[in-house]
This record gives sequence, C-alpha cells and structure tokens, in this order.
Amino acid sequence: MLLYLLRRIAWTLPTLLLVSVLVFALIRLIPGDPALLILGDGATPEQIAALRVSFGLDQPLPLQFFHWLWQVAQGDLGHSITTGQPVLPLLLERFQVSASIVLVAVALAVALAVPAGLYAAWKQNSFADTVVVVAATLFLSIPSFWLGLLLLLFVGLKLGLVPVVGYTPFSEGGFAALTYLALPIVTLTLIELGVLTRMARASAIETLRLEYVTHARAKGLSEWRVMLRHVLPNAFAPTWTLIGLVLGNLLGGIAVLETVFTLPGLGRLLVDAIFARDYPVIQACMLFTAGIYVIVNLVVDLCYPLFDPRVCVS
Repeated sequence: MLLYLLRRIAWTLPTLLLVSVLVFALIRLIPGDPALLILGDGATPEQIAALRVSFGLDQPLPLQFFHWLWQVAQGDLGHSITTGQPVLPLLLERFQVSASIVLVAVALAVALAVPAGLYAAWKQNSFADTVVVVAATLFLSIPSFWLGLLLLLFVGLKLGLVPVVGYTPFSEGGFAALTYLALPIVTLTLIELGVLTRMARASAIETLRLEYVTHARAKGLSEWRVMLRHVLPNAFAPTWTLIGLVLGNLLGGIAVLETVFTLPGLGRLLVDAIFARDYPVIQACMLFTAGIYVIVNLVVDLCYPLFDPRVCVS
C-alpha cells in the first residue's frame, strides 16, 4: 500500500514538470511581441528593448523557462497586463467561483447517478432500465450551453424564480448568493448525470455476472444486501475513476457555462485573457488548470485502493 502511494506521488512530479514545459512552449508560440503589446503601438524601439530586458525576454528560452519556473515555485505568477493585478490572487478568487459550482454539481450528479445506475443494472432489459438509459443518453447528448439557455429562459425569465444576470459572493450575499448559482449547478448536474449513470450501470452489470455475487445470492442474502455490500463497492471503482476525470476537467474551466450565466469564474477569466492577449494570465490559467487536473487525478489514484485493493499489488 505504502509503495503504491509513493510511486503515484513520485510520478506526479515529472508530470507537473512536463506540463510546465508545454505551457511555457505554447505561450511562446503565440505570434506577437509581449513587450509591444504592453507598451502599445506608439512605443519607440528603445522602450520596447528596455522592457524586454526588464522582463528577461532578451535571454535564451531555456534561461527564461528556468527563471519563470523558479518564480512559479515561489508563488509568483506575474502581473496582469490589462489590470496590473498580481495573477495568483486573481486566479484563486476566480477559482472559488468555479469550484463552488463544480463540486456541488458533481456531488449531486454522483448521488443521483450511482443509485440510478445500480437500479438499471439490477433491472437490466426491463422497462425501468430502458427509461434510465434513455434519460442518461438524453442528458449526455444535450449541449451544456443550450440547456443553460433554456433554464435561463423558462426558470429565470418566464417564471422569475432566480436572477438571470450577475453574481454575488457568499461573503456579501449569504444565502441569497445561492440563487445566482442554482441554474449553473442544475445545468452541470444534468449534463454530468448522463455519463456517470451509464458508467455506473455498465460497471454494475459486469459485477453482477461475477461468481461471488452468485454465491452471495445462493447463501440467501436479499437483493438489496447483495447490491449494497457486494456489487456497489466493486462496481464503484471504475465510476470513481470517471468522477476524477470529470472533476479535473470541470475544475480546470467551465468557460461555456460561466459565459452563459455571466459568472466570474476561472474559465471566464481565461477567455477574457485570450481576447485581451494578456499573456501572464493566459500562462497562469493554463498552468493552474493543468495542475488542478493532475492533482485531482492523483487524489483519485490514491483513493482507488479503498475500492479495489488489488491495484496495490500491480
């Protein structure tokens, strides 16, 4: 067990290093001179050259990379070109908005998808199974922005139950702040409900065919005991892996939903920075997003032996 944990943690370090190399290289491939972008078209060549020296842009790329990596290790992600704000506090502020939506939505989706998937597997090829599969496929097929717009139209505009524009932090609005997040959470829950339900159903069907389940039934255990004590723990392992992938992907940026609902999240920050060609913010968002994805999947890997102890011996 300990060897498995140490091995997984050790693999994370070169992964993060590779991610940082890719992020640095991609930013450098963007056409245009950052110094000219900062100073504007009216800058003289002397001003541009001086700014390039102050930013270290006149140095070879390997030296620029190691200098930037050292700054990142110290928590310095630079300053935004457009606003002049330090990038790290800006990232953390925006990430709180995205995380408050994603964590709640994924938790609700899991709470609904796992029981639905188990029930559909238990009633395989029945009418109930067909209903669950059709509903999951429908949710999986709906574009998130389209569903969000429909909810805004009917729930927000027609019924007037929640506000359709704006955002209030929990520190200022308290419980009222939830009204601004209700529709994004519902939208994201329904979208992720489809893929998680299908995975839970497929895993449960495969587990129900194993011999130890037949043995448990032969001992006279009731069906709900078989499902909860024998099927659920073993069928949840593949679903747990998918949850990690979904969570890492969503935490990295739900730019479409944040744009639809005008929420100041991490994805919206990245989109705005791309339009403004704010290179420090773009670079920091990409690195932060990739780092979150790697860390979330590391946590998933570390928790995986709780559901399937056999992975520790592999």
